[in-house]
Amino acid sequence: MITLISSLLVFILVVILHELGHFTVAKLSGVKVNEFSIGMGPEIYQKQKGETLYSLRALPVGGYVAMEGEEENSQDPRAFNNVHILKRMAVVLAGVFMNFVLAFLAFTIIFSIVGYGSNEIDKVMENTPAMISGLKSGDKIIKINESITRDIYDINSLISKNNDKEMNFSIDRKGEILNIKIKPEYSEENKMYLIGITSKINHSILKSLSLGADRTLQISKMIIQSIKMMFNGSFKLEYLSGPVGVIQLIGSESSKGFLNFLQILGLISVNLGVFNLLPIPALDGGKFLFLLIEALRGKPINEKIEQGLSLIGMSLLFSLMIYVTIFNDIGRLFNK
Repeated sequence: MITLISSLLVFILVVILHELGHFTVAKLSGVKVNEFSIGMGPEIYQKQKGETLYSLRALPVGGYVAMEGEEENSQDPRAFNNVHILKRMAVVLAGVFMNFVLAFLAFTIIFSIVGYGSNEIDKVMENTPAMISGLKSGDKIIKINESITRDIYDINSLISKNNDKEMNFSIDRKGEILNIKIKPEYSEENKMYLIGITSKINHSILKSLSLGADRTLQISKMIIQSIKMMFNGSFKLEYLSGPVGVIQLIGSESSKGFLNFLQILGLISVNLGVFNLLPIPALDGGKFLFLLIEALRGKPINEKIEQGLSLIGMSLLFSLMIYVTIFNDIGRLFNK
């Protein structure tokens, strides 16, 4: 039951906000929207309100905003193909933008609840470089090698960049500034270089906003790196998950608590945002690429060519989804 409810909630939030982004910017740009649909396939519920048909459909695998003149040219002055190209670009990118906003909000809420590690030392671990060097609880690490450290994330980042090289730590001990040299040690358990401290936890709305934005950016970079690995052959298809695998993951993480639910919500939202930016026909990134080409050459791509490429792109994406679902998701179920 937890898996079902949490999966539906994640789907509703991610898809509705994505499509709501397209819908809102389309309306603000004066584009005529024929249908706003959540879900795909047979309709469960439909309601006409003004010029737009609002639909709820049976298959929870996406949604769409059907705009006049989006798939084929229309003579309607409010058709998508007749509005200014910058407005069309904004409409296309609005869905992805909302996915990043949702991820940012999810991660920000997490940091606002759990807090963040400050640059003030809470505990010094036994037999570690920090203890050997004389660091104490209450010390504030204000600089490392002349780089200012505001929190534990700055500290860990600077240590990881220097690895096992000796580093100069500037310490604020009750107003007295001390300079201490420390050589980090590699931790097999954590798979990183550490000096052996824990930090005191602080809470700040502004810092939570900053960390939420940074987490969204860092995960986006990781996803982009994974996509690059797919093309150079170092990332294997068996690492991918389809709808079944995603639902299992949502249920597993959501059963651990609200914070885990927010974490998986943010991860899936970032994934959808980055994936949709790929320049593949049928995705938002592909549509944006067509518009960019139109802007550069002064006229749109031939309608039949664009439709053909979009059909190919959609076919490839559905083929990949079916393959991953059958051989990865269902395969893992039978191997358990």
